[in-house]
Amino acid sequence: MTGRFRRVMAGLLIVCMGGLSAPLPALAGIVSTETAVLGAERGRLASMLERSEVQERLLVLGVDPANARVRVAALSDAEAAQLAAQLDELPAGGDILGVAVLIFLVLLFTDMMGYTKIFPFTRSAR
Repeated sequence: MTGRFRRVMAGLLIVCMGGLSAPLPALAGIVSTETAVLGAERGRLASMLERSEVQERLLVLGVDPANARVRVAALSDAEAAQLAAQLDELPAGGDILGVAVLIFLVLLFTDMMGYTKIFPFTRSAR
């Protein structure tokens, strides 16, 4: 019985392997650099929407993250490239002018209190 089972299984495997060896259609074409870059930008936008900070901020603004993913997927290639370019131009850590003003005010306050002497136009409170 095991000999007969092995012969049946071997025959079945031969038939299956013969069916798989039929040529499958293959599509090949040249992908332009622009198409590859636009696909990468769309992927970068989609991965940005997956970040927890971005999703939390979207919820604060009243936007459903799933709805935002659908809208990003519906963007045309030109719109995706434009949005990615705008994101690249945004400051990473915030506004540098605000940080500079804060540092100036702290130094001015410490100068006026007499702890430092940085600015010549201030008088010490001491």
